[in-house]
Amino acid sequence: MAVHEHPRRSSGFHLPSLRRSRTASTPESAVSAHAGLSTWRAYAFASLRLTSGFVFLWAFLDKTFGFGYATPSGKGWIDGGSPTKGFLGSVAVGPMESTFHSWAGDPWANWLFMLGLLGIGLALVAGVALRFAAVAGTAMMALMWIAEWPPAKHLSDGSASMSTNPFVDYHLIYAVALIALAAAAAGDTLGAGRLWAKLPFVRDHSWLR
Repeated sequence: MAVHEHPRRSSGFHLPSLRRSRTASTPESAVSAHAGLSTWRAYAFASLRLTSGFVFLWAFLDKTFGFGYATPSGKGWIDGGSPTKGFLGSVAVGPMESTFHSWAGDPWANWLFMLGLLGIGLALVAGVALRFAAVAGTAMMALMWIAEWPPAKHLSDGSASMSTNPFVDYHLIYAVALIALAAAAAGDTLGAGRLWAKLPFVRDHSWLR
């Protein structure tokens, strides 16, 4: 006698649709989470860009008009004061001490320093030319780092330098931040970076991006 086996039908619960739903929803959740993280990252870099830009712009404005903070009232650049004489003239350590003393107060040094502060500050706030700003800002920070020369334990007169770290100080941090902002295209969020990148001369010269 032939026996024909029929597929057994289970009366249990089947959840194929639920499994498919979970499988389908997982990539969507991952994409959503990644998009959210990217958005937060973009705004974090934009905040860093704007605050860093204000640091450079404020330094320019205070040194120009003498608001009474780092630059005394009546001693601003517009009043005939020198933006570089005080800082460079007071350099008391490092391999470029005598060189900085010779530069202190020279018109070319004043103009170059002030235009650097203004240009870097405007670029950061607007979110344009961040690569150029990173190069110029890094060069400026490197010179200021050499002027303070953190590796020295003693100044030229033998007194303690009061250096808190022989390598890393705020000038180095600013330089790294500028490079990171340029690498992350931080001007695309809360800035004119996207519009700047579409300009013909910027497309032809990527270093202006």
